[in-house]
This record gives sequence, structure tokens and C-alpha cells, in this order.
Amino acid sequence: MKQYVVDAFTDKVFHGNPAAVCVLEKRLPDELMLSIARENNLSETAFTVKAGEKYALRWFTPGGEIDLCGHATLGTAYVLFNFYEQDRKRITFSTMSGDLTVVRREDFYEMNFPAYDRKISLSVLV
Repeated sequence: MKQYVVDAFTDKVFHGNPAAVCVLEKRLPDELMLSIARENNLSETAFTVKAGEKYALRWFTPGGEIDLCGHATLGTAYVLFNFYEQDRKRITFSTMSGDLTVVRREDFYEMNFPAYDRKISLSVLV
């Protein structure tokens, strides 16, 4: 397993929003991913493994798995585009929140972000 630390939303070292990115050859047990996230002690650690044309992607905090993390997704895309998939312009991640696609446009990255269809009960506003 190779691990990277990526600072999202910046081009300066020690700025932005850091996330660990672990590129796997095969899936790891949940408890091991949680232990790695705890050892990293960053807000999120991303774990990705190639799954056909897509990449499976999961995120862990030191407290457990979460269902969505934007900056760790962008960090994972950065690692894949720069070290594993240099010829690709688009990567789709299969996640707990559905498919997320990141497109590389020169030095910039665009990501589709899911919108949750949440209805607010008026009773909670009263």
C-alpha cells in the first residue's frame, strides 16, 4: 500500500485541507482501515482500489467510516491523475454516497457532488 498526504484547495505546502490517501491493491478489512486512520490522525483518510474502469473509495476519520468527503475525494483524484492514471482526464469513484466523478482540466479538478433530497418537517421549526 502506498500512502500520500494531500493538501486540498491550495498550491502551497502546509496550507489547505489535508487528507491521507491510501492506494490499495486489494480491499482491506474495516478494522485495519480504521487503525490506519487513527494512526494518521488527520480529519480523513481515503482508501481507494481499482474496480474495473472505476475506483472504489471509502473515507475514515479516527472515529469511524463516513459516507462522503469532498476534499479527500479531490485529494485521491490528484494522486491517481498524477501517479497512476496520467493519461486519463476523468475518474469515477464508487462510494457509499453513489458515483462521484472528477474531471481534470489542466491543473484544476471538477467534481460532481451529490445533492441530498432532504425534506424538512415543519414540526422541527416550531
